[in-house]
Amino acid sequence: MMFKKIPRTLINLRLIIRIVGWLLIIEAGFLVFPTVTCLIYGESDWLPFGATSAGTLIVGLLLAWQSHPVSMYAGKRDGYLLTSLVWVVFSLFGLIPFLFCTHPLSFTDAFFEAMSGFTTTGASVIESVNDMSHGMHMWRAMTQWIGGMGIILFTLALLPMLNYSGGLQLFNAEMTGLTHDKIQPRINQTAKTLWLMYTGLTVLLIGLLCLGPMSFFDSICHAFGTISTGGYSSHSDGMTLWHDSVYIKCVMIVFMFLGGVNFGLLYKLLHGKVKALLRNDVFKTFVGIIFVMLGIFALVITLRGQAFNWESVTLDPLFHIVSTITSTGYSVANFELWGPITLVLTFVMMAFGGCAGSTAGGMKIDRIILLFKTGHNELYRCLYPRSITSVKISGSIISSEIISKVFAFLCIFILLIIGGGLTLTACGVPLVDSFFSTFSCLSNTGLGAGITGSEGSYSELPGLAKWVLSFLMLVGRLEIFTVLVVLTPSFWNR
Repeated sequence: MMFKKIPRTLINLRLIIRIVGWLLIIEAGFLVFPTVTCLIYGESDWLPFGATSAGTLIVGLLLAWQSHPVSMYAGKRDGYLLTSLVWVVFSLFGLIPFLFCTHPLSFTDAFFEAMSGFTTTGASVIESVNDMSHGMHMWRAMTQWIGGMGIILFTLALLPMLNYSGGLQLFNAEMTGLTHDKIQPRINQTAKTLWLMYTGLTVLLIGLLCLGPMSFFDSICHAFGTISTGGYSSHSDGMTLWHDSVYIKCVMIVFMFLGGVNFGLLYKLLHGKVKALLRNDVFKTFVGIIFVMLGIFALVITLRGQAFNWESVTLDPLFHIVSTITSTGYSVANFELWGPITLVLTFVMMAFGGCAGSTAGGMKIDRIILLFKTGHNELYRCLYPRSITSVKISGSIISSEIISKVFAFLCIFILLIIGGGLTLTACGVPLVDSFFSTFSCLSNTGLGAGITGSEGSYSELPGLAKWVLSFLMLVGRLEIFTVLVVLTPSFWNR
């Protein structure tokens, strides 16, 4: 199948509108699940969900059928614009049930909640989720699950024609990491494989959680939030409700960890290529950081007199460490009681994030390794200026272009934290809480501290602060460049 290319300086707006229409049709299908859930439990929220599903379907059909692209080719600019636009559009339609449910939210809070879900941040403005209907719990969990592997990637799996019309551009714009390895020859085959693995792990986790003290419904909600590293819970107490269950904590730790591993590596592992996993520098560093942090946390907890039993120095800190570094955000204990050192280390792990190609947030371990190796090479060149050095990760030499991009990523990442933190401070949020919340949302972790921590929630923040954090969630989920490049004047110049 051949598609006519349009000039690279033009944006194929009609094609973008058509694809957005297809995506809205898909979102309308997802909205059926919470509608059915409400009907099963006899809840009145079925009406706003059913109406939203019908309205989203109508808008999607109109956009898909009434737009007539001259060309079905999507270029690089189309990929960036479509990817950024889709996450906003999904959030705008996904927030509608929050406006008309039994316990409605304001438009600002509804957008924050929807964006937090789709970007798998897990920060919530709902003070008591216990008051919500089962359908609303299902929708919150589903927004995370959809966003975990990626909205565009799901579309690539369903629409094979995009394999020929710029699917690679869309794939690269949404997937995280330094490089994007295709585990199958075609993009849509890669997307299908990733989503099958993702779905399989989710189903397996639901089954395992049901074997413990969790109900079937809670198992679904927490499985969606775990494998997507989102962190929404179906209870106000979150995972502390199952704090006494060693089984639940162990299962959650394993699957949060898997959510933070490159799915390409998991694919190789499923095909018996164990050596590929053991020889991967990123995976080994990821595991190493977790164990080093566990040792430090256990020591600090013991010295502060918080070691009440074996779980409080092993499982509880390990749960917190894996939850933080994978940006899941679940917690079985109040980590603020462990002291300032653990808070600083939590900050560090939020920055590190998981492996590239996973559902985790943060800067990604791949970039951290690259920064350290580049720094080491520069120190070496201070002593031996004429030496020729290279940066290798898992045996592959990283090009100078990628190294420059990583350093640019780091600089912009820091500037966004500074800008976001100062903006929240200007809104009246305490200084430390401002920067922690900014960092948490940009890294898609969702953890709170201070007024957004265990004693409060993100609902305490002023409206402007919520919009700033919503923007940072999107920027963090799409790894900065995809969103910010659309905001540059050169993007729109012919």
